[in-house]
Amino acid sequence: MDIFFSFFWLFFLLTALLPMLHQRRIELQRTELMRRLEKKRHSRVITLIHRQEALSFLGIPITRYIDIEDSEQVLRAIRLTPPDMPIDLILHTPGGLVLAAEQIAYALAKHPAKVTVFVPHYAMSGGTLIALAADEIVMDENAVLGPVDPQLGEYPAASILKVIEAKPLESIDDRTLILADVAQKALRQVRTSLYELLRRKMPEEKAEVLARLLSEGRWTHDYPIGVEELRSLGFDIHTDLPPEIYRLMELYPQPAGRRPSVQYIPLPYEKPYERPKPPR
Repeated sequence: MDIFFSFFWLFFLLTALLPMLHQRRIELQRTELMRRLEKKRHSRVITLIHRQEALSFLGIPITRYIDIEDSEQVLRAIRLTPPDMPIDLILHTPGGLVLAAEQIAYALAKHPAKVTVFVPHYAMSGGTLIALAADEIVMDENAVLGPVDPQLGEYPAASILKVIEAKPLESIDDRTLILADVAQKALRQVRTSLYELLRRKMPEEKAEVLARLLSEGRWTHDYPIGVEELRSLGFDIHTDLPPEIYRLMELYPQPAGRRPSVQYIPLPYEKPYERPKPPR
């Protein structure tokens, strides 16, 4: 019986420790890859990557967004970077708090050396705001940015203002009027932030037009703005994403235990597969 309990506790300890050891190994691989990229580009590499990690709470994947903790950490990394050292920010996020995104964006804009933002897949909402603060944006050919229109709870600020325009004032309840007032302020604040960031690298008239376009609610909040559309709007977008960034993204796996919905042989093919010709 004692042997049985000894094996039981050993199994229990291994079950508890193995995920932690696996996570630690992944973190070391990430750090090694980041150092390799820093040496290659002579820069400080910062990652702001929000994915569902393999570790989760009670088996439920935890979805993350840009929050105050993120802005604190990014601002600290910027403070630790010499003024003459470039910063490379790897950005992969659905967005998040406007306050945190603006803090990060303004801190990057103030950095004296060159700031490059790399977007391997997507940087929506607040992520787009941060990307626009960079001196250079490098995206995968299929990566996207998105509108920066503010959201009040479950409703877009621009849509709340549409209600005020469409209905007589006496038929609108007090709560909607209050929301409309806040929505108007939120739109003005975000538009001003976009304008301040964009006018650093383009004429003021163009910066004002783009700031209004991205914040006015012309598109749905999750509308994907691809590389070609961004270029047509006047943004200078590059697509020469370093291969180290793709390898780094592979070290942010989705939660374990789920059946994969996408599968493929993870090897690059040199040429198209040639079917053998039938014998004559």
